[in-house]
Amino acid sequence: MSRFRFLALAPLLVLMGGCNAVLLNPAGDVALQKRDLLYISTGLMLLIIVPVIVATLVFAWRYRRSNKDATYDPEWNHSTHLELAIWSAPLLIIICLGALTWTATHLLDPYRPLTRIAEGQPVTPEMKPLEVRVVSMDWKWMFIYPELGIATVNELAAPVNTPINFKLTSTSVMNAFFVPSMAGMVYTMAGMETQLHGVMNKEGIYEGMSSHYSGAGFSYMNFKFHALNQQGFDDWVAKVRAEGQPLSRELFLELEKPSEKEPIHYYSSFADGLYHAILNKCVAPGKMCADEMMHIDAMGGAGVESRENRERLLYDNRRAEQGDEPSGATFPASGRLPHSEDQPQGMKPDELNPQVNESGTSTPPAGHSDHQMPNSGTGVAPAQLNQTN
Repeated sequence: MSRFRFLALAPLLVLMGGCNAVLLNPAGDVALQKRDLLYISTGLMLLIIVPVIVATLVFAWRYRRSNKDATYDPEWNHSTHLELAIWSAPLLIIICLGALTWTATHLLDPYRPLTRIAEGQPVTPEMKPLEVRVVSMDWKWMFIYPELGIATVNELAAPVNTPINFKLTSTSVMNAFFVPSMAGMVYTMAGMETQLHGVMNKEGIYEGMSSHYSGAGFSYMNFKFHALNQQGFDDWVAKVRAEGQPLSRELFLELEKPSEKEPIHYYSSFADGLYHAILNKCVAPGKMCADEMMHIDAMGGAGVESRENRERLLYDNRRAEQGDEPSGATFPASGRLPHSEDQPQGMKPDELNPQVNESGTSTPPAGHSDHQMPNSGTGVAPAQLNQTN
């Protein structure tokens, strides 16, 4: 009966023909080269694995206890030919894998500009790359097109057969940008900028995602990548400009707050220097940009006059000052039950507010003593740290 049941289910296997193994069927040349690297590496390792498995089975069968014809030589202890076969073959495989890995590591370096858009199609001086700035937030993606003057949230588009230069950063915790059909994964980090170069060779809509756990909304931190022909991309840009609104710094600060399942947003323009301010953590009014601080330190500091810079260099990454829910907060700190459908909202749980004791002085809540903000007006300004004895 079980056999007939299996035969009845066999036609369902036909449905698997609709599955798409993205990593093995990519749409971009960089991802295609990575797939070939996977195939070659696997094939080289199988040159050792398969013979070892076959030899193990053959030896087990040939020298089984019931086989009286097998040669039994209890005095045997060495064979030069066998030693050469055992050691030389794996050594050659390791040398080949090492050379392949070293070459591919440099050729497929995400920071290395593309030299081709497809096999046999080199990048020419006339091919102008598309510049895209990527910002990972809690829990959504922002894409800024500096040359086109537009920005989007949770939707990315690019023309096919055009090199794409991504520069990436984060507003919060460490994250990872990954479009499996286009290229490899690259991390995003607050206050730092990473790079990725890629290209799409086939039109279509592809999945993009966060491949690094970043908190409660991580599971929904996905976006669609539209690979379009040039006319389709021009139409998409026109749509963003027509349907979008201007992206001011104030609007960005609201958008930056944690949210899950964020819908697609279009922005017809963005504030001057917005990406620079995001990268250097100075979007909020009154904050000093990190590169400005580094310039002051590189020049030897600004002395006593820089004391007021201290407050301008404090970044509320936990959003405790604004009363927003901290990134990655869980119950009871978030006030949301585990696996609930409630959206993270700006709120002030008791765990984040200072507690007042009987003497009337304010004390931090239990478990938060290691995260107190320094008292304003005291201590040494960052520009003076190297001058303090």
